[in-house]
Amino acid sequence: MTHYHPQAELETHTVSNQPSPFGDVNLFATDRALIGAVEAASGSVHAGHLSAFGAKCGAFETLEWARQAQESPPRLKSFDRYGHRLDEVEFHPAYHKLMAMALDNGLSAGAWTRPQAGHVLHGAMMILMNQADAGVTCPMSMTYASVPALMAEPSVAETWVPRVKASSYDGRFLPADQKTGVTIGMAMTEKQGGSDVRSNTTRAMPDGQGNYLLTGHKWFCSAPMSDAFLTLAYTEDGLTCFLVPRWRPDGTRNGIHIMRLKDKMGDKSNASSEIEYHGAWAQRVGPEGRGVRTIIGMVQHTRYDCILGSTGGMRAALVQALWHTSQRRVFQKTLQDQPAMRAVLADLVIESEAATAIALRIGASLDRAAENAREAAFMRLATPIAKYWVCKRQPGFVYETLECHGGAGYVEEGPMPRLFRQSPLNAIWEGSGNVIALDVLRALSREPDSLEAVQAELKKPLGAHRFYDAHIQALSGYLQPGSLHEGRARAFAQDMALALQAAALHGSAPDFVFEAFCLQRLDPSRKGLMYGDIAEGVDQARLIERAMPMA
Repeated sequence: MTHYHPQAELETHTVSNQPSPFGDVNLFATDRALIGAVEAASGSVHAGHLSAFGAKCGAFETLEWARQAQESPPRLKSFDRYGHRLDEVEFHPAYHKLMAMALDNGLSAGAWTRPQAGHVLHGAMMILMNQADAGVTCPMSMTYASVPALMAEPSVAETWVPRVKASSYDGRFLPADQKTGVTIGMAMTEKQGGSDVRSNTTRAMPDGQGNYLLTGHKWFCSAPMSDAFLTLAYTEDGLTCFLVPRWRPDGTRNGIHIMRLKDKMGDKSNASSEIEYHGAWAQRVGPEGRGVRTIIGMVQHTRYDCILGSTGGMRAALVQALWHTSQRRVFQKTLQDQPAMRAVLADLVIESEAATAIALRIGASLDRAAENAREAAFMRLATPIAKYWVCKRQPGFVYETLECHGGAGYVEEGPMPRLFRQSPLNAIWEGSGNVIALDVLRALSREPDSLEAVQAELKKPLGAHRFYDAHIQALSGYLQPGSLHEGRARAFAQDMALALQAAALHGSAPDFVFEAFCLQRLDPSRKGLMYGDIAEGVDQARLIERAMPMA
């Protein structure tokens, strides 16, 4: 009888033809599109700060924190061991490190503390931070965006805005007056209404001392460990905005109870929850019955952040594809040197460049809005248009970059599955596609000066390219009587977004990038249904070289 024994040593192979790990790359200094967009938006004064922050975002250490925070999601602690109600969320230490890295460097405060190009600074930092980890940017975004709403009530703003401007992350669960800085959350939607906040049922009753007590539920409360939440509730005069802190003025916990954490497809490092108010103490923000108007300033800024989030997410995915294809070899060439792959990558570069350009152009309009009525009008219409288009482009874009990796892109050990799961979020948050497209139509009807401002912007590149000129001419067809209605809202938002992206590229990128965009996106004879169906005349090699994240 023959006996078989296991081998003491197994034959193996030398690992070869694999890309080196990506990390310790300055994500700002290696992003020519972002540098150009910041310069065009008058943000060059922040170049040193952005370069230092870009180095932090691309560091191996930071990327490891992101992995840990994503793989160790937050946990809800409803009670302590004795049965006392806690309603606290526990995070992995890596989450707190990421929060401190960004907030201590002014991601949420910079727009309000820097005298020049503050929103551009915020925008560039958001693009960079989303490449490190997108989940933690949610509380950062809401904190940044809370300031316009808080300013609607001077007595509230006097206390809370300086806390937002402190540029300090303090993760301790304490009353806000005992902390070095705060984060602000939002709690708007309810089960029965979603985006239709006027169907809310949460009620606010006067407490007899000038403030209110809230009772009701909120179906989506992101970042439930924030120090306070802007929320909507009904008074006798109608839907009203309130600030609800986690702690009452007497130092006791407020009546905010976390019912459960959401089990989300992506965004794993961030906690999102369902909460209930049980006599929660609140301060009114803005006039009674004017809650939607009060909160709209915050929504405008969080929509800006949605554009930035998708822009950063696309750049993160593009960088991974460029890194992989520049080092992986097949048939005696790198993948990047193969004509079919080169066409895909160049097309993706065009998309990422266009998102970056329009995102920072909107940031510039936010900076200029207070002193320039035309910029304010431009911002009001361009923001929902760009939010609609850029955020919708992210999922297909990230999928294509995943495919550039082949099977390696489908494996959880790498970053691509996380980037893909994250990719639909910004198109849903702050109004999904139909909501945003219809908001565009409402802006046209209610604020005709916003259309005039956008049209003035679109005139700047006229004569620079025949396809651009033809696209602008075709846009006028939407504005004929009876032509623009709800059924065409999406088509109009898309075509306006493409025009705005082209105009932004004309102002911030080299001529060959603008030329490539016009050839690839504005040629009326092209279908362009798939990335990589590249137009003749697109300078693929220069686009890829410009986008490469060289260490």
